[in-house]
Amino acid sequence: MEFLDLVRERYAVRAYKPDPVQDDMLNMILEAARLAPTAANCQPFQIIVIHTEGKEEELRRIYRREWFTQPPIVICICTVRQEAWNRGFDEKSYVDVDAAIAMDHLTLAAASMGLGTCWIAAFDPAAAKEFLRLPQGVEPLLFTPLGFPADEPRQKGRKSLSQLVRYEHW
Repeated sequence: MEFLDLVRERYAVRAYKPDPVQDDMLNMILEAARLAPTAANCQPFQIIVIHTEGKEEELRRIYRREWFTQPPIVICICTVRQEAWNRGFDEKSYVDVDAAIAMDHLTLAAASMGLGTCWIAAFDPAAAKEFLRLPQGVEPLLFTPLGFPADEPRQKGRKSLSQLVRYEHW
């Protein structure tokens, strides 16, 4: 599949089949996240793979949508701020950017294998920290279910290039 076709076809899946994700597929998806570029190659994130079976009630405390626990796996990307690169001029941390790039690589790799994902940022961070037993200094940033889609893509609304791109200056 051509890259732009993959990007066009990937969508936020909100219904999943219970079919298992094979370990080799999961490992390739995790490898794609590991290979994501990060500022100064710091990789200031950790990936937590959660098998949903038997944990549905706890996971629904984190995010209440029923489809969140339908697939066999949920993945969380956590940030480790003290490992991140900071811009010298103003000390801006790139921790969230780096973790988001890893999540994007993960979701695109999943889509290339016919698996579905859905970026989730609107979760309860306190419930996530408790469930994941996160140590001090580690923050949950994003979740995604991971499994085979049981729905169909919906029309995506996107701005045109002319609305997003400027040349030379504002």
